[in-house]
Amino acid sequence: MENNLKVPFILYGGDYNPDQWDDKTIDRDMELFKKAGINLVTLPVFSWAKLEPEEGVYSFEWLDRILDKLWKNRIYVFLATPTTAQPAWMSRKYPEVLPVDIAGRKRTHGMRVFFCVNSEKYRERAAAIAEAMAKRYKDYPGLLGWHVANEYGTYCYCDNCQKKFREWLKRRYGTTDNLNEKWNTAFWGRTVYSFDEIYLPTEKNDDYRFFPAVQLDYMRFMTDSTKECFLNEASVLRKYTPEIPVFSNISGFIKKLNQFEMTEVMDYAAWDNYPSPKDDPSFPAMKHDIMRALKDGKSYIIAEQSPNQQNWQPYNKIKRPGQVRTIAYQGIGHGADACLFFQMRQSVGGQEKFHGAVISHADRDDTRIFREISQIGKELKGLGDRVLGARVPAKVGILFDWDNWWVLELCSGPTQDMDYLNQVHHYYKAFFENHISVDILKVTSDFGKYRVIVAPLLYMMKEGVAERLEKFVKCGGTLITTYMSGLADENDRCIFGAYPGKLRKMLGIWVEETDAMYPDETNQMVIREWKGVNGTYVCGFLCDQIHTESAKTLAVYGKDFYEGSPCMTVNEYGKGKAYYIGTCPEAAFLRKFTDQICENNGIVPYIDAEDNIEVCVRENEKGTTVFLINHAEEDTIVNLDDRAFYDLLTGKTLTGRITMGKREVLILAPCEADDE
Repeated sequence: MENNLKVPFILYGGDYNPDQWDDKTIDRDMELFKKAGINLVTLPVFSWAKLEPEEGVYSFEWLDRILDKLWKNRIYVFLATPTTAQPAWMSRKYPEVLPVDIAGRKRTHGMRVFFCVNSEKYRERAAAIAEAMAKRYKDYPGLLGWHVANEYGTYCYCDNCQKKFREWLKRRYGTTDNLNEKWNTAFWGRTVYSFDEIYLPTEKNDDYRFFPAVQLDYMRFMTDSTKECFLNEASVLRKYTPEIPVFSNISGFIKKLNQFEMTEVMDYAAWDNYPSPKDDPSFPAMKHDIMRALKDGKSYIIAEQSPNQQNWQPYNKIKRPGQVRTIAYQGIGHGADACLFFQMRQSVGGQEKFHGAVISHADRDDTRIFREISQIGKELKGLGDRVLGARVPAKVGILFDWDNWWVLELCSGPTQDMDYLNQVHHYYKAFFENHISVDILKVTSDFGKYRVIVAPLLYMMKEGVAERLEKFVKCGGTLITTYMSGLADENDRCIFGAYPGKLRKMLGIWVEETDAMYPDETNQMVIREWKGVNGTYVCGFLCDQIHTESAKTLAVYGKDFYEGSPCMTVNEYGKGKAYYIGTCPEAAFLRKFTDQICENNGIVPYIDAEDNIEVCVRENEKGTTVFLINHAEEDTIVNLDDRAFYDLLTGKTLTGRITMGKREVLILAPCEADDE
């Protein structure tokens, strides 16, 4: 990997909770780990109560014995600070560490990640145990990284958070006059004359449910507070082990915290991948690409995924034969250099006793899942360092922004069905199905590396973004943006003048109004003069009323009073083109449209396969590695044409038409690269 993990292989293993087991079971685990090819475990994530049974009294001997056994078997560790689940004595002695929920209820002890990130007492005790662990294990030879806490994301509405929020606002805005202007408090008479007059957006404070600006800033505040909470421990760990990476794992539900902000202070992005059985493969693929974006394209860590079913989804389907393998390689194909699972051995009790594990309750090495995990372990050992640190070569970028996500879904209108993540996925999926690699971009990313940039629903125009997009297009780039773009500033204040604001000149249009469709209501996109795309397509969700200025109309609406008016335009601007899509088109249109855009920009798939096949490409100094993943339940043909590829798993040379079995994975290297 591109930081300082010090092993020449993909990390393979996951969460281990041996404090539940006796020595005989732990010895059995070591035997099974070696059979499965496990080379790393994460521990002791939930063991604070056992490590510190009373305040300031530490009990590490049991952990010492387990760490000794792990290293004897040459299994590395991510040592976790156990601060995600404070001991009962702390909650009882210092009740201020417990969070208050949005309804104003003080929560009681028992849940994990159930503490106030702004509690000074929590931070004090968390830093203390982090220091005790750092001092004790700084020279442990198997230590590859520090895993701080677990799945941050608890919001708190206690009096201390109220006080800290007011201080945060004062630092951000300086004066109440400035805050009143930025929040537009004149509306509904919300003007304040002191920061002490500002309250948290709780259910008790009903007005704030209708005040997006304060809700948005509260979410920013909670991100900053959580970031401080992480650094409270990370700074201690870095003091004693400056060469060891420090990170935390991101919950698969990624919305609550701005992860671009959070991972700025982490050495790695790490996330927990738990796709729904009903998810199209493109949806977790997009989330993987978001994780890769957190550190600007560097390799990331899959900190958790299930070897079998989850236990917390409404219907917990078991993974089908081969599915754990396709999920594992999808992550590696998109840029992960660590493939970790929750968990190693299935718990016999508690909330997650039916969550899948490498070693099931049966305690056998001949179960279907253990055999599949062992197969992956053997394959990864054979791959060695082939893809470590490898980048994904992409010429298409999709803009993604947490503030934009939050504020779009806080809006009162135009539709209650606003789902930013799914809207972005609608565009991502079109490139995925065309086998085109995509980078997810921050609004601060280097746009010049790309030929095509898609900016779906770029509602919030942060400072300088419009100007940088203009420069991108003027220099020959292709921009695609959509409805709900260019409408508001960083505090959700709408622009003066016609939409899409600062994007108007580049797009060559102005938008008069936007019609919201009911879920069962549709319109049509009619295209008559666009070779390869001509036809009539279903559209819906939102329908902008567009007036062209310098832009050319590409598609018009097929019905309603705005029948015949533009719904899609293109504007030549400098050396490039800017497309505007004023409604949500059906997937079939986007598939054709993105294919045409890629062809126009000289962007072609590395391998053009059938729809069932996912194509992932990674490149490093060792060459190009191609992952072909058949997500389907049937065999699929892949045409390699006259190119020859070396199968890194079997050692065979492949060319021409090949058949991939259901849920099969191929990992290929172009033979010409080996010849070099």
